[in-house]
Amino acid sequence: MKASFMIAATAALGLLAGCAGQVEPQYPPKELQDTAGTTSAETLWHEQVGDGLGLGGYPLSPARDGDVIFAADQHGLVQARDASSGETRWTVELSAGASSGLTAVADRVYLGTRNGEVLALDQADGKVLWRTRVSSEVLAAPQANRELLVVQAVDGKVTALDRESGAERWVYSASRPSLTLRSTGTPRVIDQVTFAGLANGRLVTLDNRVGQPLWERRIATPEGRSEIERLVDLAGQPILTQDGRLFVTSYNGRLVALEATTGEILWSRDVSSYRTPVLVGDFLFVVDEASHLVALNAGNGEELWRLEALEGRGLTDPAFADGRLVLGDFEGYLHFIDAREGALVGRTEIDGSGISVRPLTDGRRVYALADDGSLEALELQP
Repeated sequence: MKASFMIAATAALGLLAGCAGQVEPQYPPKELQDTAGTTSAETLWHEQVGDGLGLGGYPLSPARDGDVIFAADQHGLVQARDASSGETRWTVELSAGASSGLTAVADRVYLGTRNGEVLALDQADGKVLWRTRVSSEVLAAPQANRELLVVQAVDGKVTALDRESGAERWVYSASRPSLTLRSTGTPRVIDQVTFAGLANGRLVTLDNRVGQPLWERRIATPEGRSEIERLVDLAGQPILTQDGRLFVTSYNGRLVALEATTGEILWSRDVSSYRTPVLVGDFLFVVDEASHLVALNAGNGEELWRLEALEGRGLTDPAFADGRLVLGDFEGYLHFIDAREGALVGRTEIDGSGISVRPLTDGRRVYALADDGSLEALELQP
């Protein structure tokens, strides 16, 4: 089984390249059991995106904008494909390996590279419109508002770039523990502010005009004797609701609901997770460190159901499609779970290389990228 995460270490003189080691899995993967079989998936098309995520397991999650899917491989090959047919619109090869998930918005595609660059590509033909070097390697997908592209690098720095030109607007730096997960939080960006989860267990809200903190809140407190026990990374992406609530996960910490304007904690639950939750109506769904899928009442944090049948299977972040939750696992299966009842209702195998990045969903459509670069489009039945 692939380790559920890797660790990056910092030395006294700076950030060490790569990972310092792997954490042995605490939860052996459970054998798969039969499902209710009420959901199946019809394959619409199946194509290959280069060489996939690579041994480094880069989180190269694809993006969709309109009728086009954008995807990349570890070497910097980027493709645009028709979402309905899988037909290639264009392919480009970048000068550096891709390292982050993709973001596609307003006729552009944004991504980070292993040499610490952020690139903007034209959605029409893949032409590089600008490239800007930031402080270190980028693993989290860049996040945009109307003016800015906000990037969180592995050294913990949050950088805002001008979305049109790539010019640096501001940089925010925070203290970083000596040992962190081999990942970073993905910021949540709106026009006025950026919400960024940090490796030191804190959530910060930054004024997008100047990059200064408006408020900070500790979400997780380091505990234990070893540095591994004291990991408290906020490695997921905060979820923001229209009525101004934030939901934030933390490793070795809590799942917390906050008031977005003040940081006031509304409720919290002891759930250790480095995954991004998904909010559907009044239901909040999160995968914890054991790969248990937990459903909570978003209003008060009450646990509604818990699915433990996929324990230890390295589940991806959950996605939602037509009343069902969709998750990939380390053996390359997609699992379909009834969102209201928490029952396994179906399963399909995509590729034995595994699925590490969150599936894309649109209505009944699901787009799953396997670790070896296999990209499959499916439609849920019935």
